[in-house]
Amino acid sequence: MGYKWKALAIVNLGSLMGSIDATVLVIGFPSVARELGASLVEMVWVLMIYLVMGTALVLSLGRLSDMKGRKRLYTAGFVVFIVGSGLCGFAASGLELVLFRAVQGVGGAMLIANSFAIVSDAFSPAERGRAFGVNTIVWGAGSVLGIALGGFILAITTWRWIFWINLPIGVAATAIGMLVLRESVTPNPRETFDFAAAFLFVGGLISFLFGVTQGILSSWTAPLTLGPILLAAPLLAGFVVWELRVSRDPILPLSLFRSWSFSASLLATVLQGLALFATNFVLMIYFQGIRHVSVLNASYLLLPLFVALMVVGPIGGRLSDRWGARFLSTLGLVVQAAALLLLSQLSASTPLGLVAVYEGLLGVGGGLFFPANTAAIMSSAPRNRFGVASGAMMTFRNTAVALSYVVALVALTSRLPPGVGAQLFGGSFNPASLGLSPATLESTFISGMHSAFLLAALFVGAAAVFSALRGRRQEGVTGAAFPREGGAPHRGLEEALPFPPTRGENPAVAPPRNPT
Repeated sequence: MGYKWKALAIVNLGSLMGSIDATVLVIGFPSVARELGASLVEMVWVLMIYLVMGTALVLSLGRLSDMKGRKRLYTAGFVVFIVGSGLCGFAASGLELVLFRAVQGVGGAMLIANSFAIVSDAFSPAERGRAFGVNTIVWGAGSVLGIALGGFILAITTWRWIFWINLPIGVAATAIGMLVLRESVTPNPRETFDFAAAFLFVGGLISFLFGVTQGILSSWTAPLTLGPILLAAPLLAGFVVWELRVSRDPILPLSLFRSWSFSASLLATVLQGLALFATNFVLMIYFQGIRHVSVLNASYLLLPLFVALMVVGPIGGRLSDRWGARFLSTLGLVVQAAALLLLSQLSASTPLGLVAVYEGLLGVGGGLFFPANTAAIMSSAPRNRFGVASGAMMTFRNTAVALSYVVALVALTSRLPPGVGAQLFGGSFNPASLGLSPATLESTFISGMHSAFLLAALFVGAAAVFSALRGRRQEGVTGAAFPREGGAPHRGLEEALPFPPTRGENPAVAPPRNPT
């Protein structure tokens, strides 16, 4: 097995661990809350703190990996993640579980910040779509496996094994990673880490996400909601000013956004994430609240989406290497927009088999979009900024994930009393407490669900526009640093951006300037 496939296998182990952890926790959510006696607020933060830590830290960690080494931070991420997982399994209260999930989130951020960079280092631009397509198999398989494992674990033992299941995978991945991965970064003593920029960015993003979460839990006009959101604005604005005017070694070189391919691909990622990451959440409410399906069976009903993603992902990746990211990504988004429009027509009597078909369409679209768009983002950045590009992509994507829940909850509960969104998000909703008849409640939720899916279709449609307008430059083998076949070379990123082409790189693994 060549090195590139070994590197991809190790990255896939991290992806498998993360995808299992995400779905298995959803299955065990009620059991965890009951045994720990955790409040709704604590349980919502058990879910959100992982996302908050991963979103806020991934950009700084991506920059650090570009400076100090991707292998070092990636393998250290496994160690931190398994330590956090082990502690989560020993949690004695809801508050302890929140704190230990934060540790797990730091490890997850270290893995996320480096995974796409390691794959991009190992594979040439002409093969990255294929590599990211294989990675979607793992995410889909992990999601399916997480659902099955969750049901199995809760049937035979304690929920604590939901977290401890990560330990053998993480230990194996750490050992294999230390033995197999090559370090592709040579530390440059002249480069420094900008702690002031990191403080402004991390502080601003955590403040914003904290305010958003409090808005879900209580009220959008409460001081604990408005205060952090208002505080985030000057912190994030200060970060932009600092990066542009002061920083010698920026955490996020804003000149990356001069590449229209990078900017358009990133915008497509944000809009697609804003639309779709809460789709499973909305469907779970539909299955349980409207169709009266159990939590485990409702999870099984989500399998068509993950299976379709798993099957189509590698095909989409291979085709994007051949045809370019623009066509495949745009096609995938169009398919997803069509599926969302179909979902917006669901009723209380829609055959569940038909719902499964619509979910399958969402998975097909995702399998076409994710590998191609990820390859386009990574191929639009110079090699010595792969960590930053990977971190920026995941920061924007995770922020969109958090906001997608807000959009979905607002649409679902716009006609219901305050506080219902928190109950829905935490799985403790009691319809009888509202004093509404079942028919009225059903009608209200279906109307809100239609609004949520229509709004999601609008976001995905906007993402398709940006995807179509990204142009053909910097896609796969026709990337900016590579010449056109039979023609003059493009003006590369090394010329367009103020980055020396080999700064922080190991010349032994630098890409050839001519792929032929």
